[in-house]
Amino acid sequence: MHFQQIQEFPKWRPYRHSIMNTTQAITLRIDRVESPMGQILVVTHGDILCSVDFEDYEDRMMALLKKRYGEVDLEEGGQPSGVCDRIRTYLSGDLHSLDDIPTETGGTEFQQQVWQALRRIPPGSVITYGDLAQQIGRPKAVRAVGMTNGLNPIAIVLPCHRVVGANGKLTGYAGGLERKQWLLAHEGVELTVKDAEEKGQLSMFG
Repeated sequence: MHFQQIQEFPKWRPYRHSIMNTTQAITLRIDRVESPMGQILVVTHGDILCSVDFEDYEDRMMALLKKRYGEVDLEEGGQPSGVCDRIRTYLSGDLHSLDDIPTETGGTEFQQQVWQALRRIPPGSVITYGDLAQQIGRPKAVRAVGMTNGLNPIAIVLPCHRVVGANGKLTGYAGGLERKQWLLAHEGVELTVKDAEEKGQLSMFG
């Protein structure tokens, strides 16, 4: 298992828009990608990726979208920026195919800082929640970092699965620990889901 020190920001920058909780519904596009982890839901606003989640967490995804945009209308199909194809490429083994996809997360300044930092963790590496708090200059905010990681609206592309508990324990993933284990194994990191964790006795910050 390779623990990685994050060093510098890539050229990628998050897209931010000012539309939040308006009375007029925002039109977003939703598409789906089949994967060994189940169906992946991909939502875009124009050319900008704003949500990636799993089919059994669609209710949570919709709640997060409505919190950011207010009322939303989801139109099926048609990803103009080719996001779905790039996710399929990632699943086929090109672990850097997601690196420069433009994203819009919403959230507070602190949350955006945490989510941006996730993109600086290379595939095949993991860091702890404590390491992540250190890297963003908030060493005492480990719990807040963990909570923010759990609210990440763009799974896989913003790779919160690369953050683990203390001593490398596989803990805390909003999409389920089996998916976190699969993603890490796909990237070459082998960690095991413990029986206690499978029963829900989880420590997000481990």
